[in-house]
Amino acid sequence: MKRIVSALLAIMMLTVCGMAAAEQSIRKMETPADADEFIAVFLGEHPEELEGAWAFSAQMEAALKRMGGIAGMAKQLSALGTPESVMPAYEGELRGLKVFYIPCAFSAMQVDLILAVQDGVIAGLQTGTYSGGKAEKTESDLFDSIELALPVPSLGELPGILTVPKGEGPFPVVILLQGSGASDKDESVGNLKPFRDLAEGLAEKGIAVYRFDKRSYVYGLELMTDKQITLVDEYLEDAVNAAQLVARQDRIDPDRIYVLGHSLGGNAIPAVARALKDAPIKARGFIMMAASPRPLDELMREQYDFLYSLMPEVSAEQQAEKDALFAELDKLRDLDSLTEDDMVAGVYAAYWKWLADYDILQAAGEITEPVLLLQGEEDYQATMEDFGIWKDALGERENWRMISYPGLTHAFTAGQKTEGAEVYARSEKMDPQVIQDIADFVAQ
Repeated sequence: MKRIVSALLAIMMLTVCGMAAAEQSIRKMETPADADEFIAVFLGEHPEELEGAWAFSAQMEAALKRMGGIAGMAKQLSALGTPESVMPAYEGELRGLKVFYIPCAFSAMQVDLILAVQDGVIAGLQTGTYSGGKAEKTESDLFDSIELALPVPSLGELPGILTVPKGEGPFPVVILLQGSGASDKDESVGNLKPFRDLAEGLAEKGIAVYRFDKRSYVYGLELMTDKQITLVDEYLEDAVNAAQLVARQDRIDPDRIYVLGHSLGGNAIPAVARALKDAPIKARGFIMMAASPRPLDELMREQYDFLYSLMPEVSAEQQAEKDALFAELDKLRDLDSLTEDDMVAGVYAAYWKWLADYDILQAAGEITEPVLLLQGEEDYQATMEDFGIWKDALGERENWRMISYPGLTHAFTAGQKTEGAEVYARSEKMDPQVIQDIADFVAQ
């Protein structure tokens, strides 16, 4: 079996922008062909050969030094498995910078490697949602897709789409919050686009949907140096601002705004509900999909144990990688010993400390609005154990409704947990019954 690891946390390798003068003998990154050549070496046996051969910004050089050079940076990709195919690079633009997207299929999952370039100098390298080429714009006789950017104070804005049913309205609207890591508005994972499925499926049933790119997807380069980022920055502020934004749009009913979170976005919903209580525009209800009340590091350990159990044989290298991750997570047992400069599993200490203080069950119990909690029974990332905890704690509350689905995975597509991360390689759509249950919840 292919080596597979958990896809709960996206691997981020980000550097801030900046320039450094390059010697004439050092190459500059100017064309997609240059990017192809760079990535081929980066993913090869000797990534250290890139050092001294290409121009890097001063900040990039400093970041590489902290990570043990190019080889150290390349080693961080080991959590994605071994590279199996690399598509040709294509050029784009991200906040005024030239970027090259290189779609890559690893044995665990598919991602884009993204090279950010400023005047030919490599200013950043990060992973992003797998593109595999440009998606065609959806057109329908049943709904309109309206570009609506979400303002983000001090950063700029996040590209977003408001999908609105045809007609005068006013229509209820559901705001979507993705899972962990750098995610686009469709919550693309491998070949799956669950949030696009949700947006179009609900719009066809008379419900508007607003989805937007996550901060870490659009501003990953800038956020790299922020050591104080917590779930507040990742979800709460943007969710509250999104509710205020959509309430002002034509054909939207400001009294029927719902917020839906998937995976870690679902975990954030109780905190979002707290934040919205003090906002001018509040939520009418909440939907939590594949959310877990347990600590994130506990889930990560459980997922790795499960995925490694699927392997007929674990090599010494694979076991060493797992042991290294668990040793990292062991640092969380003494949070007080961590300084603001310390990182655990690629995340600064402030993030973990905020999560440790977040009593999700208590916060969930404070929600007085209707809540719909959904769980796939073949989900190995948030499991039926989590669903049982939710039921025991809140199943008797009149404002809570809980549904589990046999045969559905973490993305609420058909599959089996024993397939591991390979379920993301199939081109599946979200199960229509899940979309119908959400529509019924909003209608009620």
